Amino acid sequence: MIFYKKTLTMKIKYRKATLADIPNMQNLIAPEVQQGIILERSADEMATNIRSYILAYQENELVGFNALHVHTFDLAEIRSLIVKEALRGLKIGENLVKESLNEATLLGVKRVLSLTYRQVFFERLGFVEIPKESLPEHKIWADCIKCKHFPVCNEVSLIKTL
Repeated sequence: MIFYKKTLTMKIKYRKATLADIPNMQNLIAPEVQQGIILERSADEMATNIRSYILAYQENELVGFNALHVHTFDLAEIRSLIVKEALRGLKIGENLVKESLNEATLLGVKRVLSLTYRQVFFERLGFVEIPKESLPEHKIWADCIKCKHFPVCNEVSLIKTL
């Protein structure tokens, strides 16, 4: 799946990730991981979930990505959303999320959640806030426990029904 969308004067190419993309993905996300904004994923963990990632490229440079992680037969999560800082505000993140929502629909997922510090961004895309207590328990013990902010987390839980 390769497709193009014009964002202002830039041509952004969106495609599924390959294993060869992992070093560039880790480099792009490193500053957000250091700040504790995005959870660190090892190269092996990214490889295991490589099919869940959608990338945004400008020419030959990775400028953003996110993942659609399926939790249950009807629940998935948008996670690891990153856009190169200099290109934020140009709808690259919005397009990545929309592509993931389209994929979720094709898979038959009924609800997509996000844990984020960027609540307004996701609300503009139709997500609504939910209590963190409603998150699947395996999400907390598989991901949240690895976060340097655990158990005191300021992220907001949001969900969108498809």
